[in-house]
Amino acid sequence: MGDSSDERALATMLAASDDAALADLFAARRVPVPNPAHDFFDISAALLAENAIDKALIRLPGSLLRALADADDAGVAASDRPALTELALVDADGRPFHVVAARFRALQSAPLPTAHGPATEPEPSDERVTAAAGERAFSAVAALADVVVAALSAPLGRTGSGTVSVAERRRLVDDGAVADGDELDDLLVLGADAGLLDDGERLWSATDDAAAWLSESTASRWAEVARSYAARLPSAVRTVDGGFLPPDAWPASYPLDPDWPARATALMRRGRRWGILTENGSEPAWTTALRRHGEPDIEALSAHLPPEVDRVYLQADLTAISPGPLVPAAEQRLRSMAVRETRAQATTYRFTAESLTAAVSAGETPDTIRAFLGELSLTGIPQPLDYLIETTASRHGLLRVSTDPASGRTVVRSADPQLLATIAVDQALRPVGLVHDGATLVSRASRDTVYWSLFDARYPVVAVGDDDGVQRLSRRSSRDMSTSADAAERYARLIQTLRLAHGPDADAAWLERELEQAVRGRTLIEVDVRLPDASTRTFILEATGIGGGRLRGLDRAADVERTLPLKSIAGVRRA
Repeated sequence: MGDSSDERALATMLAASDDAALADLFAARRVPVPNPAHDFFDISAALLAENAIDKALIRLPGSLLRALADADDAGVAASDRPALTELALVDADGRPFHVVAARFRALQSAPLPTAHGPATEPEPSDERVTAAAGERAFSAVAALADVVVAALSAPLGRTGSGTVSVAERRRLVDDGAVADGDELDDLLVLGADAGLLDDGERLWSATDDAAAWLSESTASRWAEVARSYAARLPSAVRTVDGGFLPPDAWPASYPLDPDWPARATALMRRGRRWGILTENGSEPAWTTALRRHGEPDIEALSAHLPPEVDRVYLQADLTAISPGPLVPAAEQRLRSMAVRETRAQATTYRFTAESLTAAVSAGETPDTIRAFLGELSLTGIPQPLDYLIETTASRHGLLRVSTDPASGRTVVRSADPQLLATIAVDQALRPVGLVHDGATLVSRASRDTVYWSLFDARYPVVAVGDDDGVQRLSRRSSRDMSTSADAAERYARLIQTLRLAHGPDADAAWLERELEQAVRGRTLIEVDVRLPDASTRTFILEATGIGGGRLRGLDRAADVERTLPLKSIAGVRRA
């Protein structure tokens, strides 16, 4: 207890910090929200609790742990003070708080690895390893594109642990998008780090940036994800130049973290899958640039990617055959109107009534489809495909889904009564509860929910607004709408509470807090009291109560209970 206590020193530091620094500190120390803290003394006590210090220490990189280990009476080295101060592990003079030093000694079961000097440069990969890395990069880009396309079409169900649901996982494997669940999990992380996928609301959804990424070249797609991979690596393995340490240095980066070895293994696995790292530790030319400066050598990678084509063969059996990897922009538009059946050097796509209906629902017309296919095809447009385009377009919009402004219910209309009758008994649509209401079907589900249910069931549906005009709906999510707000937003209410509770007389507030703690623990304390003649007298009391601006305590030496005005107490400490 007393004015020099760690809790008070930290509370003073926190009160003097600006809101942005507080939010960053709370985020780095993973302070829970909502939080029961009422003032800066509460939050400093929480930050200096043993379990909170343990959690902070195990997340420290080896360099900062060594700084704590080497701290002397003058504190930690000046170069390390800012980082440790920002984590509230040292006081204003750079000295570790007592509980930090104690918990560090308790957690350090083995000597820390010595500080490594300049990292040893990995050996350049030979031609065989480079070619294999380029092939992995190409395959990974194509697989992630398939996952993103699937999420654009319909968000992927997510389990509580964040992985894709079993049903969605099986579908993506069966469709040839990914080889197995492990590949899917790695691609989801890579896509999320690059801002292409968002896992909010128990769904993996494509973000607004996903469509633009899909239209880029394979090399540009790869480079965008590679940059995000390097930028999102843990701080201990990143460098000041925007790159990262050689992977051989990663395992020792977080010596106290029991979860780090598994995490480092996963990071390396994803790096190998994306063609950044190699199994033998050597380094392709494109990775050397990324590791050193955070910017990959796209030209070096492009030289090891298979050549892309911009034309296909349209067949009378309603298929399109690409003789090589189709350029991404053309491939994405083709897949908006055809189903990919095989994925290889020669890829096959099939046109169906359902795939063309989806294209028309997304804004295509018979003319735009014919114009695109005419430019893409080496063999013209076969008559069976032209007929399918025309008949599909003529059926489009047979179902119109809108919201009744009077009742708020969703209304499904059609000029084909038989189609409505079919929908009314379709078991796949039972969840939206469509029932007959005269010549229409109505539902209590929202318009968008009914639309996507009909769309997924392959019905020729369009959504219309109040003016009966067709509206295009999207199932993408925006990263700005993510449920994870930034640190300033998350901690705004807590910081406001702390600021409002921080009065001008911090000394009096701290003294009262110390006395309250002594009363709760029936602690024996030494109390310095200012007397009317300006002298000071010290009493040794067992604190028994506080209230009405006075402290009550049992003076065992005199065997009397004393009542002391709080305004006369100059200091208090444990006896």
